[in-house]
Amino acid sequence: MPFQFKLNIDLELGRLLGAFEVVVPSTVVEELKNVARTQKNSEAKVALKLAAKYRVVEAEGRGDDAVLAVAKELGAVLLTNDSDLRKRARQAGLRTACLRSRTHLEMV
Repeated sequence: MPFQFKLNIDLELGRLLGAFEVVVPSTVVEELKNVARTQKNSEAKVALKLAAKYRVVEAEGRGDDAVLAVAKELGAVLLTNDSDLRKRARQAGLRTACLRSRTHLEMV
């Protein structure tokens, strides 16, 4: 999202949430590493550098299940454009944010 649409995630999250801490599930970091290894010139390499500035938390499970588990445990706002994941998060009682009009984040 930040690279494809030149969006400053930190500024947008600050606008939406005020004070915040970004947390990245370890499973997301592992997935980015796998993509970065298999695709040359991928955005995954840059995304890994971005993820390194945030706190990485251990996550059990895989994929969306692990992301949801971390978000539930922390009572976090889940930032994703994946409509299925947003739906599952809302069903779990979590707030979600996503990209709107390719220019800004919005709470959904």
